[in-house]
Amino acid sequence: MLLLPLELLFRCAVRLRRAAFTTGLLQPYRAPVPVVVVGNITVGGSGKTPVVIALADMLTAKGIRVGVVSRGFGRSVSALRLVDDSSSARDVGDEPLLIYRRTGCPCAVHKDRSKAASALLDTYPLDVLLADDGLQHYGLARDLEVVMYDAAMAFGSGHCLPVGPLREPVSRLASADLVLARGGGSPNDVGIEVQCLVNLATGEERACLPSAVGAEIVAVAGIAQPEHFFVQLRNAGFNVTPFAFRDHHEFCAADFSALQGRVIIMTQKDAVKCVDLVGDNVWYVKINALLPPVLTDAVLQLF
Repeated sequence: MLLLPLELLFRCAVRLRRAAFTTGLLQPYRAPVPVVVVGNITVGGSGKTPVVIALADMLTAKGIRVGVVSRGFGRSVSALRLVDDSSSARDVGDEPLLIYRRTGCPCAVHKDRSKAASALLDTYPLDVLLADDGLQHYGLARDLEVVMYDAAMAFGSGHCLPVGPLREPVSRLASADLVLARGGGSPNDVGIEVQCLVNLATGEERACLPSAVGAEIVAVAGIAQPEHFFVQLRNAGFNVTPFAFRDHHEFCAADFSALQGRVIIMTQKDAVKCVDLVGDNVWYVKINALLPPVLTDAVLQLF
């Protein structure tokens, strides 16, 4: 294949960059509190953000003060941002905004996760930092590495970019603390639970059932694997007309102009970008990650 030499160069660059930190040539930022990285070695969705939300909720319920750092992929500015009630997805990214709104935990975004971590710790009294993605960002030292992957997609062809979907070779998994599948059948896998439908305009919650909003719906998804979302809705009994957009799509009113009068259901990640763009009969699916004990136990052992 013509791209194989480029894959070889990519693998070499990845190996050299990691070696620079593991050998001490470059020194990572070591936070004064435990750091848990939830990442993956593949491009695309693997359930990282729902896991970060669930971990933040679990720790907060135990009185542990949580901060979250993220790159804020897809945002239109590059400066460091602390997420607050006035933040938009354009400024901070859709996933950090979702995490902040779901958990209420302090969040900071920057492509340099160490700068985001330092800013959070300078601003808030925190007991732990969760990094949403950032497995390959070795400038931030971590106390626990959690690698997520999708059980159905696994690791694709096994090739690295640009030939395959891997950010790092599969051999990288051997050095991670935990490797967890989303949607598998093992007790150590991460499950996804549909909690309810939430109306974007009013916040009203209803059961995720055709009897609650009607069977004929338009499903909107701007995520890495939109078919997962469409199948989820079909399995719930809906007759789905799918509208798929690229991951982190920046929605505009024109995206919904042909959908007036239709019942729309979208993902919770997309919903944070669409509140001001759609009418009253638009809902998102609120989901929860079900954390296996192997993960919760490993995190709690850090304290």
